[in-house]
Amino acid sequence: MSRVFIFGATGGVGHRLCPLLIAAGHRVSGLHRDPAQAEALRAAGVEPVLGDLMTLDVDAAIELIRDHDVIVFSAGAAGSGPERTRTIDGHGPVTVIAAMRALGLRRLLLVSAFPEARRGLEIRPGFELYMQVKKQADAALAATELDWVILRPGTLVHADGDGRVAAGLALPYGNVARGSVAALLAALVDTPAIRREIIELTDGETPVAEAVAALVRE
Repeated sequence: MSRVFIFGATGGVGHRLCPLLIAAGHRVSGLHRDPAQAEALRAAGVEPVLGDLMTLDVDAAIELIRDHDVIVFSAGAAGSGPERTRTIDGHGPVTVIAAMRALGLRRLLLVSAFPEARRGLEIRPGFELYMQVKKQADAALAATELDWVILRPGTLVHADGDGRVAAGLALPYGNVARGSVAALLAALVDTPAIRREIIELTDGETPVAEAVAALVRE
């Protein structure tokens, strides 16, 4: 059993991930910004932790994640403006990385973005900024000594998914259900042998457990 801290616990991926981890026997803590969200998290078996990534610094992050084994960062600004995008999607992971290094924690699962997202379509400035800061956060994590995994899902769809995915180092671009992202993250938490990997993810034909097993290097 691991103690897992989720940044983005109330989001489209995070709220689906929490029950999967709890069912697997993990203890889960989740960050929430609105005090009104605490009751629902607690009712789901999650330890609610009040905080705001817009104001989070390294010292505060250290206190949040202390005594945890695995950190999942699935938070995002969700198109709420350039300042929030830079702070949450860009600086947020960097702050968490610094806190983990200060504590000696090693395992971080970071939800990023598929690099081909919207290519061939009109790219709005806000989306271009989002892609830039996501890549900057990826690069910052990949340069560390941590046991990281960077997960790059395709276009996220509001659905639980059917438990079948395509996962690999490089894939054709496509959509993926948020529930499938959560299921893959849950499987990764239970597969520490997968480390220092960038994984692309879309809907597909392979059951999640088989897809994750195939990513384990001999």
